[in-house]
Amino acid sequence: MKISFATTAAGAALLVSIGAATPAFAQQPAGGHWVTSWATALQSIPQREALPPLYRAPEVAGRTVRQIVYPTLGGEVARVHISNLYGRTPLVIESMAIAPSAGDSAVKQAESVRVTFGGRQSVSLAPGAELDSDPVHIGLKQWAPYAISSYMGAGQTMVAWHRVASQVNYVSRPGDHVADPSVGAFPVRFTQYAWVTGLAVEAPGAQTIAAIGDSITDGMRSSLNENHRWPDALARRLAHERTDLAVIDLGISGNRLLSDSPCYGEALERRFQRDGLGHAGVRTAVLLIGINDINFQAMPPRSGLDCDFPHTQVNADDLIGGYKRVIAAAHARGMRLLGATITPAALPPEREAIRTKVNQWIRTSGQFDGVVDFDAALRDPADPLRLRRDFDSGDHIHPSDAGYAAMANAVPLTAIAGK
Repeated sequence: MKISFATTAAGAALLVSIGAATPAFAQQPAGGHWVTSWATALQSIPQREALPPLYRAPEVAGRTVRQIVYPTLGGEVARVHISNLYGRTPLVIESMAIAPSAGDSAVKQAESVRVTFGGRQSVSLAPGAELDSDPVHIGLKQWAPYAISSYMGAGQTMVAWHRVASQVNYVSRPGDHVADPSVGAFPVRFTQYAWVTGLAVEAPGAQTIAAIGDSITDGMRSSLNENHRWPDALARRLAHERTDLAVIDLGISGNRLLSDSPCYGEALERRFQRDGLGHAGVRTAVLLIGINDINFQAMPPRSGLDCDFPHTQVNADDLIGGYKRVIAAAHARGMRLLGATITPAALPPEREAIRTKVNQWIRTSGQFDGVVDFDAALRDPADPLRLRRDFDSGDHIHPSDAGYAAMANAVPLTAIAGK
């Protein structure tokens, strides 16, 4: 890892250059035990003219971006993780603050705390680099909403995000509004996360469970702003059993195990080292992936932006080979990996045969450190190839809020964190 510092004429800026392949935020600094309490995974934004509205990023240059996060574990001292993954130019943040949310874009101004990097308010992060803030003494409360506000540089653009946040975030009028408590200063709403990819707390003896996968882990079609994804429900369930576990959601909607996508992020087997294992405190991960590999091979090519490209042909053995590589990566780091069965999706027979064979391998191979049988938890007893009606959000693939809760209840606590 290489870190270099440079100051502006005013002596206020921190310039950081870190090798992109180094998961710097996984390292434990001397004198502290950090665990990631909230996190998200980034994906690049397609860069081309005439993008569909879903892929158009808000204008952020010289404005304040306010993002709402919910820590799954509390702590007196926290630190914010920022990332310029996929950036082509430096990520410039002129100032940042964290404060308890007061609803919508409002914050409790009296409890707002400035976030610094190397003692400075301003940071310039090289393309591909990532960085933890200095420790912030704020006293995070579990499941309380916090607003992280970033005043962006005058030339800043958004080239990476987490597209399906299931959370409304905000962009201000021009200017530094990091400490502005008013709703009126933030007229623009967007439902993505950007740059802020982790929030860690100092918590000796605690650890983090990482849920990683596709849209079903991402919580696609769950209720907006309600934290009804299955990892959220799991975190609330665990809170009744233990006070030393955080759960983070690293799902990306549309993500595949084996293939990259222009819209849906790097293949999970390639991003796993960074997203699944890179966060502080992760000792166990739950892997749910494969339905998009099965489905996208059958999607017809589209002119213009083809998010399903490449339409890679896969069979069950291809997916099993990918799982084995992810398992090996986890075990090389001393991490436990739980394998989750692929949920029902009303597939045609040739694709259903792949799902069935893969699920059988997950259940019986003994390769994973434990099995989470989401298929059994969600399927309709009268028609096991389909979701139970009350667990179906309506598209026959993604669960409803009740379905996501059933998934969380299906995770065996004996397999989590060695309980």
